[in-house]
Amino acid sequence: MEDSRQTKTQGRFTLILGLVTLVAAFGSSFQYGYNVSVVNSPSEIMQRFYNQTYYERNSVYMSDTVVTLLWSVTVSMFPLGGLIGSLMVAPMVNKCGRKGTLLINNIFSIVPAILMGCSKEARSFEIIIFARIVVGICAGLSSNVVPMYLGELAPRNLRGAIGVVPQLFITVGILVAQIFGLRSILATEKGWPILLGLTGIPAALQLMLLPFFPESPRYTLIQKGDEEGARNALKKLRNSDNIEAEIEEIRMEDEMEKAAGKVSVLKLFTTKSLRWQLISIIILMAGQQLSGVNAIYYYADEIYRGAGVTENDVQYVTVGTGAVNVVMTFSAVFIVELLGRKMLILIGFSICCLACIVLTAALSLQNSVAGMPYVSITCVISYVVGHALGPSPIPSLIITEIFLQSSRPSAFMVGGTVHWLSNFTVGLIFPFIQEGLGAYSFIIFAVICLLTAIYTFFIVPETKAKTFMEINQIFAKINKVPEIQPEKQELQDFKPSVAL
Repeated sequence: MEDSRQTKTQGRFTLILGLVTLVAAFGSSFQYGYNVSVVNSPSEIMQRFYNQTYYERNSVYMSDTVVTLLWSVTVSMFPLGGLIGSLMVAPMVNKCGRKGTLLINNIFSIVPAILMGCSKEARSFEIIIFARIVVGICAGLSSNVVPMYLGELAPRNLRGAIGVVPQLFITVGILVAQIFGLRSILATEKGWPILLGLTGIPAALQLMLLPFFPESPRYTLIQKGDEEGARNALKKLRNSDNIEAEIEEIRMEDEMEKAAGKVSVLKLFTTKSLRWQLISIIILMAGQQLSGVNAIYYYADEIYRGAGVTENDVQYVTVGTGAVNVVMTFSAVFIVELLGRKMLILIGFSICCLACIVLTAALSLQNSVAGMPYVSITCVISYVVGHALGPSPIPSLIITEIFLQSSRPSAFMVGGTVHWLSNFTVGLIFPFIQEGLGAYSFIIFAVICLLTAIYTFFIVPETKAKTFMEINQIFAKINKVPEIQPEKQELQDFKPSVAL
């Protein structure tokens, strides 16, 4: 057990820990947010480029339907790439390490950044579509590996705050793309290739800076068997020689998992002692995307116009919404260790649920009751606040905390796959739902928010300030496996083998 002196020493926020968090989050998570948002502003200009390029080749313009289809493909290639990237997580982090995977992943950003930046000169829209898949792979890997890496670097009392930082940088990336995408800056005929190509800058910086920081001590000791390397990494991260209690905890986890080897995705689905952890991440990651966050952004511009915001000013209101998202996620960094993960998820989904219900009523009544458009705007902002507090940042943090080292890569692979599939599904079907149900489409999202909150309330335990071992023991009770040595039950359900 750690005494208070040890806990205080080990729980310090050190310069090295702060810098590696910034480098990993800016170099990887920022790009994810940037590329989610970057194609929205110059969409009309880019579609004209698609049509003009086609005309130069064939002396005939494409129909509006074909242009729209090509643009839909361009947008949807990003989540498709994200799905591919998620499927690469487990093999890459096990083979190359967490830091190594992030370094290799920069290739999937720098190459498409160059391609997109040169696409106009090359007179090729196919290059853009291909580059969107590749940069999606980058996002799929980084959205899973950064939370895993930082979660394994952080001391337990700072794990929540540091675990929210990747989501903070995703929101910063979205906001920066919205600002650069203003028509007065880069959303112009000459500027859009630069706008798309800027995503390579954070990757280049990470490629230069990340090699100077340590690999995950847990990966180094448990999977590489290098205790001296893990010891040196911890001393550097904690800026202290007093790291024995932490080394002992990692060593205990190592002893437990030696018989198991790596837990493949198949074993993850068939191991009794991991059952509720797996169900929890599937529900939380699906709830995060199916709760309507992308649909709210999709619908927001129409809501702003309905409230009388002029066409030119809509872009500035959108930037304002992005700024609210950043501020609320920033606040989550500080309150996650105060209120806990479970409470933030419950508060967040509850706000989103209420916002969707009121938004439905406001949209239904906006033509008959004065002031309703302003109620709609309030609902959009309230939804963004709620989602930024819990549903956006917390699920990835939860995956890091509720799985041990051997099963964590496969868990992130499953969580990431659910995330990107749900993202892709909402993008694909929401326009049809909106056309069929109109304002009432948000009732579906309200129900999903409510169901996710109910599940969290009854099943997901609070993980604040607990070691990975203590969290494992809590789930041993939930899974109804022997409590004395819950880790052995995780091993009993399968014979030692190499992960798929």
